[in-house]
Amino acid sequence: MYDKTVRRRRAVLGLLVACSLILLTAYFGESGGGMLHGVQRGTSEIVSPIQDGASRVLKPVRDLFGWFGDTLSAKGDLKDVRAERDRLRSELLAEQSAEREVQQLRSMVELDGALGLKDYAPETGRVIAQSPTVWYATIRVNKGSDDGVRKGNPVINEEALIGTVTETFSGSSQVTLITDTTSHVSALAFSGRRGSVFGVVSAASAGSPNDLVLEFAAPSARLNPGDRVVTRGTAEDSDRLPSLFPPGLAIGEITRIDNAGTDTQEVHLRPFADMQKLNFVRILTRPEGPAK
Repeated sequence: MYDKTVRRRRAVLGLLVACSLILLTAYFGESGGGMLHGVQRGTSEIVSPIQDGASRVLKPVRDLFGWFGDTLSAKGDLKDVRAERDRLRSELLAEQSAEREVQQLRSMVELDGALGLKDYAPETGRVIAQSPTVWYATIRVNKGSDDGVRKGNPVINEEALIGTVTETFSGSSQVTLITDTTSHVSALAFSGRRGSVFGVVSAASAGSPNDLVLEFAAPSARLNPGDRVVTRGTAEDSDRLPSLFPPGLAIGEITRIDNAGTDTQEVHLRPFADMQKLNFVRILTRPEGPAK
C-alpha cells in the first residue's frame, strides 16, 4: 500500500515536470501574440489587482514589523554610542586631571626657583586625606619620616604657604593648615611705599577657611585692602615668636580692616591658597635653610 502511494506521487510529479517543460518550450517557441502569451497576460490582469490590494492591506503590518526592527536596532546603536561617549568622557577627564597635576608640579618648581627654596630640600607629596570637619584644618600627605620630613617643616603648594607638619609617620605626615585655630605665622604686610608692617597671621575663627587675621599690627600702621602679606622669615632669638618659615612666602591679601587705627582693629586677609582644593604640596624639609 505504501509503495503504491509513493509510485503514484512520483508518477504525478514526473507528469507535472514533463508538462512544465512542454509549456516552457512552447511559450518560448511561439510569437509574442501566441496563445500562451495571451493566457499569461490575462492571468496577470486578473491577479495584479489582487496582489496590489493584498500589498496595500499588508503594508501597515510590514511597516509595523519594520518599525520594531528599526527601534531595536536603534536602541542597540544608542547603547553603543552611550558607551563610547562615557569612555571618551572618562579619557578626557583623566587627561584634564593629568594636565592639571603637571601644571601644579611645574608651578611648584617655578616657585622654588623664584624664592630660592632649593636649599630647603623641598619634598613633593600628594594629599591623600583631608580633615572631615568643615574647617579643613588638617591634611595627610604621602611623605613621612622615611623621606626626611620632620615635625615643624613648612608646607607650601604652587600658590602660597598652606601650613606646617605637626605629626610624622614612616610613610606619611599630618599637616596643620594656617586656617587652623592653633596655627600662628609671623608675617609682614607690605603697604606700598609706606614700607612693611609686622604681625602674626592666625585663623579669624573656626570654620572660616577663607578668612585670616593679622594680629599685633600697630594701630598706626597704614594698611589697605589689597596689601600683600608674606612670611617674615627666620627671626632673632630675642623675638617672642621666632619663625620657622623662609622669608617671602606668600600668605594672602588684606580684604578689610575693622576698627582701623584703634587698639581693637582687626586686619582680615584671604589666603592665596585654596585650602579646600589641595592636591600636591611641597614640604621644606630643611626649614632653617643653607645656614644650617
